[in-house]
Amino acid sequence: MSQENVEAFERGVDAINRGDIEALLEELDPEVEWQDVFALMLGGETRIYRGHEGVRKLFGDLYDSFAETNSKYSEIRDLGDRTIAIGHLRARGIESGAATESPIWTISQWNDGKATRVRTYLDPDAALEAAGLSD
Repeated sequence: MSQENVEAFERGVDAINRGDIEALLEELDPEVEWQDVFALMLGGETRIYRGHEGVRKLFGDLYDSFAETNSKYSEIRDLGDRTIAIGHLRARGIESGAATESPIWTISQWNDGKATRVRTYLDPDAALEAAGLSD
């Protein structure tokens, strides 16, 4: 099932980059728990969103704040029932036009082909530790 998880992750990222939240939700368990770092990038705190409605709120807020967002992942590692993805995030504010860029690490937990838990990180050490891959 792990290759299917990698493919589901890729479909989810593609859906996010297209702004197609309904397609993203097809890859997520209805009770998904999503910890996001966008607020952290802007000086706030990490937030946790629950369920499909929470994910809709997350991306609704995101698309209300940013004229453009794009995530590209250069590597997706299969960890069995989890994936860890290493990438780069770019965004540009609607009002300010200011651009922000950051490395991003995403750990997803999978069950029956659906993501049940998604965690995003800006710090690679924290991501590796969370994935159980630190030295």
